[in-house]
Amino acid sequence: MDAQRHTRIRVGTLLCLAAFLGVPDGSGGLQAAASGGAAEIGAVPLGLPPVEYPADNPQTPAKIALGEKLFMDARFSSTGEVSCSTCHDPKKVFTDSPLKVSEGIFKLTGTRNAPTVVNAAYMQTQFWDGRSPSLEDQALHPPVNPVEMGLKDHQPILDIVRTDPEYVQQFKEVFGKSGEAVTMTEVTQAIAAFERTIISGNSPFDRWFFGGEADAMTPQQIQGYHLFVNEGRCVSCHVIEQTQALFTDNRFHNIGVGINAIQDQIPKLAREFLKAEATASEVDKKVLTDKRTSELGRFAISRKLDDIGSFKTPTLRNVAKTAPYMHDGSLATLREVMEHYNNGGVTEPGDPVNDFLSSGIRPLNLNDEEIDALVAFMEALTSPEYAQ
Repeated sequence: MDAQRHTRIRVGTLLCLAAFLGVPDGSGGLQAAASGGAAEIGAVPLGLPPVEYPADNPQTPAKIALGEKLFMDARFSSTGEVSCSTCHDPKKVFTDSPLKVSEGIFKLTGTRNAPTVVNAAYMQTQFWDGRSPSLEDQALHPPVNPVEMGLKDHQPILDIVRTDPEYVQQFKEVFGKSGEAVTMTEVTQAIAAFERTIISGNSPFDRWFFGGEADAMTPQQIQGYHLFVNEGRCVSCHVIEQTQALFTDNRFHNIGVGINAIQDQIPKLAREFLKAEATASEVDKKVLTDKRTSELGRFAISRKLDDIGSFKTPTLRNVAKTAPYMHDGSLATLREVMEHYNNGGVTEPGDPVNDFLSSGIRPLNLNDEEIDALVAFMEALTSPEYAQ
């Protein structure tokens, strides 16, 4: 088979809002358990590269076990009913499928679909808009978001981990700290350490492409692969390389989801957002409580015009198990996703294309058989631990 390295293509466009807004242009190791458990430290499934660990947060079994306990603890919400695992359920490939957008305390809903934590260790930024630079930083935000876990600050978490006998023992063992010496730094480092073990490869595609198993994929899935890297141009953003496949370029693109519905409001909305000069904490709350702000995407973080309506490329690994799709959960099936791309960035043929659509998004002119083959290929990206 052809295993050549495919060139990563950065798609993006910058149109004429600069004058209006008054801003410059810018631009196979051990598999995880069937229940979605973590892999052993250093185990690398077929198709994935080694995980890189921060120098100030090395992995240890005890730290990982502590992180898993913290990840599952619903006491870290104002109602005592919501934990990290509420929206990132191990039994649902660490998502809350089939919800379109996540539900927090009192069943409050935000604006974003919960991305999987599986292989988040390979993501250069976290959240759909990349507003967190690391897993450690990401873990700080949901507990104090009003529509997620609803705490006013992190103090209730610290009160628990400093006094609960099991936590006291674990933090002493892992970090050599107790009492007020235990801070959110140690809490988030433990959670991130656990999350870095949630990696998943060894799919039928991996066995076919990297393992040389000719019959690991069906003829239809093989046809879909060739469409994926050729006519469909999917590989431009969902990257496959010679020795590994993360199925993401870790970049941000406007693909015509969400932003299409408010494009006539963008000039005013963007100008107001820039004028407000919101802090990172305020942006974190705003994007989950105001749908219009949410649709600004990466722009809300970067303030760059070519990021308007752009969202991070998600991994496609296990994508057949994590419906619905897109940052807002607006597309229910992989077939709908492919039809959206086939239409050139609009859900319904003939709908207007938003002015900020990334330049690589254009009609694909694929027929029904070809769309079916692409969907079949994406079903071949499911790892065995999530196949059932």
